This record gives sequence, structure tokens and C-alpha cells, in this order.
Amino acid sequence: MNLRGYFLPVVATLGFVFLYAPIVSLVVFSFNESRLVTVWGGFSTRWYGELLRDGQMLSAAWVSLKVATLSATLATVIGTLAAFTLTRFARFRGKLLLTGMVTAPLVMPEVITGLSLLLLFVTMENMLGWPAGRGLTTVVIAHATFCAAYVTVIAQSRLRDMDESLEEAARDLGAGPVRVFFDITLPVITPALISGWLLAFTLSLDDLVVASFVSGPGASTLPMVIFSKVRLGVSPDVNALATIIIVIVAIAVTIAGLLLRRQHKKY
Repeated sequence: MNLRGYFLPVVATLGFVFLYAPIVSLVVFSFNESRLVTVWGGFSTRWYGELLRDGQMLSAAWVSLKVATLSATLATVIGTLAAFTLTRFARFRGKLLLTGMVTAPLVMPEVITGLSLLLLFVTMENMLGWPAGRGLTTVVIAHATFCAAYVTVIAQSRLRDMDESLEEAARDLGAGPVRVFFDITLPVITPALISGWLLAFTLSLDDLVVASFVSGPGASTLPMVIFSKVRLGVSPDVNALATIIIVIVAIAVTIAGLLLRRQHKKY
């Protein structure tokens, strides 16, 4: 193998090392006996026990899971409807505006998104009395707002690749638009919706900037709590928490991959 043949494997190896070496280091040091996260003091599961006794961290993790689940589900519903509208209706008044609204959160800085949503919630509270303060509801709405854009893009690409003759055949056999959607369109695009939901869930679980603007007392998410702890110095229990999240995400991605593979084989 000549020098040119070695180039791609070497670059790929360096890329994977750059991406995954910090994660491997984090997992290894989560089993560190020492309180110093950069000094190995022997193997121990001490910090996992400390994590289970940290009420603030566990409460924030539960809040983040609730927010991520609710916002991902809401974003999937909104994104699916938006994608279906943009792909199945050739022309309608406001299509250009809807397209711009869908793509704007993809390129908008998170600081601008968070600030604009905060101003919106404050104005709504003054005019309508809802939402009453900032809390779990405002965080869910904010996360669903920008996550819906990602779901829309994924669902839209799947709808464009779908064979529309299946829907036409169902309509020729007398099925109405609603039944065609639920019996034909929805099962075909389900893998894309699962991917969109997982992406929205991950984005919501990972968000710090937007949540910092729209959250209130009792609605501190896990990234907010971790950020406040890291500012005072990284503690080993944060490594333990990150390791647990990595394992959960890896299991979820594996299960989703198996389901998607089975779905593709079916269709």
C-alpha cells in the first residue's frame, strides 16, 4: 500500500480518536477513587453512590427527561404536519412564510431564540395571564419550537422520496385523506419520525442556552445544574452522571437502529 493508500485510514483514525478519546477518558475517570478528576487514585464506584445521594442532580435529571420527552413528542407532531403541508400542497398562500419559519430556527443563534421566546412569554403573561411565570411549561414550549424545525426537515425529505402512487391508489379505492394519511403515509414515514423524535429528544436534553432564558424556579434542567457545578470545578460525580447518560443513549440508539432496520425490511 502506497502513501496515498495510508492517508484515508490515518485521517479516519485520527478523527475517531479526536471525537471519542475525551468520552473514553470521562468514562474511565468516573470510576476513579480520587476526588481530583485528572489524577487516577484507583478503581472505585464511589462517585456513582455520591450521585445517587445528590438530590439536586437527580431532580434536574428528572426535569430534563420530562422536558425532553414532552418537547420531542410535541415537536414531532408539529414537524410532521408542517412537512406534510409543505410537500403535499403545491401552492397555497403563506407557503413561503411557513418555509421561512421552519428553517429559521436551524440557523438562528440560540441566544436570539432564547431572548425572543422570553420576551414572548413575558408579553403573553402581561396580556393573557398565561403562562404564569417561567417554569416547566415554558421550557417545553421553547424546546418544541426549535426542535420542530429539525423534525420537519427529516420528515420532509422522507415524504419527498415516498412513492405517491401508494396514496393515489388508496384514494382511488375510496379512502379519505385522513385514512390515507394514517393507513398509508404514516406507516411509511414512521422510521423518519422515530429519527426526528430521537434527534429532538437529544437536542432538548442537551440544551443550555434557551433553557436558561425561559426556565424558572423548580425548572432547572440537567445542563443548567452541571454548568453551575463545572464553573466551581469539575467533580467526579459529574463524570459518573455523564457515563450513565452515554450508556442510556447508546442503548436507545441501538434499539432504534434495530427497529428502523426491521421497519425497512417490512417495507
